[in-house]
Amino acid sequence: MTRLSAEMLAADTAEPITSAGHAQLGIAVLAGIAVIVLLITRFKLHAFLALTIGSLALGAFAGAPLDKVITSFTTGLGATVASVGVLIALGAILGRMLADSGGADQIVDTILAKAGGRSMPWAMVLIASVIGLPLFFEVGVVLLIPVVLMVAKRGNYSLMRIGIPALAGLSVMHGLVPPHPGPLVAIDAVGANLGVTLALGVLVAIPTVVIAGPVFSRFAARWVDVPAPERMLPQRPSEELEKRPGFGATLATILLPVVLMLTKALVDIVVDDPTHTVQRVFDVIGSPLIALLAAVLVGIFTLGRPAGFSKERISGVVETGLAPIAGILLIVGAGGGFKQTLIDSGVGRMVLDISKDWSIPALLLAWLIAVAIRLATGSATVATISAAGLVAPLAADMSTTHTALLVLAIGSGSLFFSHVNDAGFWLTKEYFGLSVGQNIKTWSVMETIISVVAGGLVLLLSLVL
Repeated sequence: MTRLSAEMLAADTAEPITSAGHAQLGIAVLAGIAVIVLLITRFKLHAFLALTIGSLALGAFAGAPLDKVITSFTTGLGATVASVGVLIALGAILGRMLADSGGADQIVDTILAKAGGRSMPWAMVLIASVIGLPLFFEVGVVLLIPVVLMVAKRGNYSLMRIGIPALAGLSVMHGLVPPHPGPLVAIDAVGANLGVTLALGVLVAIPTVVIAGPVFSRFAARWVDVPAPERMLPQRPSEELEKRPGFGATLATILLPVVLMLTKALVDIVVDDPTHTVQRVFDVIGSPLIALLAAVLVGIFTLGRPAGFSKERISGVVETGLAPIAGILLIVGAGGGFKQTLIDSGVGRMVLDISKDWSIPALLLAWLIAVAIRLATGSATVATISAAGLVAPLAADMSTTHTALLVLAIGSGSLFFSHVNDAGFWLTKEYFGLSVGQNIKTWSVMETIISVVAGGLVLLLSLVL
């Protein structure tokens, strides 16, 4: 806990918070979240500004001095950007290089060349899951939708039979698997082990994406039977390239950071000696920063050079990759400020005190809080950040495994029922040429299935691990 936190909570640690104190803090939390929801949904204010104003409102309603609220917010913002911001930037660079070099198209075309008939939905979910590892959800959608439309049109497949598996793969990776912003922020907020969270996230993601993708797409195709819209068939990035990287090299580059981080987690379990040379080496090369940095540097030679990119073009790709993440970094940072304001105002202590008398499991509580914020704001990232800040104190006495499961419970809850206040809802609606009702029957139901299945699997794992 920061020095500021200790100062503001000094009275709370000396004696329990009274019922009146609980009531005031509870009202403050609801008021702060209500301000954020109202500003985002009603006034269409950017999430960064909404989170900033909501943090100040939370502190004011909690009765904290405004100067200390400001310090809490800026401290949390700085700490979050310092721990997560570089990772988001590296992931964005890797994703842009993957797209611009034609590496993503190479993976797509190679897998599709070996798939056909009934295996096509499974091929699409595999492609989306692999491509979705280093890419933000919106970037993945822009990359894959042209492929989905072309496959559906040329193979005479139902658009939903091909599209739903692709969207499921991207969404599951976005919500459950680091280095995506939501899971990274939650890991930082609750103090979870990244390697363990990554391993358990993949374990939960596989059955979840199967059920929400190929399995559900059978029903979605019956409920909504629409052709691929001709107007949404844009040019693919690699069509302008004379050559592109190979399948093996591209796949190895994408999986490199995942392998390094998982290897670190495995070494931590097997060696279990922080002073051992092997563990110290893997603590470095398996850290998220080094793993992603290594993938970016390797990608220059496995993706950029094979595509014929000059040094200047590679530099341009890096710059282009960084430009779109400014908004994401500010939202994530403001979310960290909101989380710190929650903690420093004493809300964390309140959650601990109240939850002692509840019979509801901590993982289910985390899922429900994330669901509520997701439904209200429409943003999976805002839901993850806010829920992580609220339930972070519950992780204090948890094991490493259960802390990782707490992150996954928050992530799965943040994906629940995307509807009209979610940008992703309108993105998929327009690309597929669906009505609002058709999009709810397909995309919204798919997101709900992901949330419920993943949340259920997290609760089951908590019973056996």
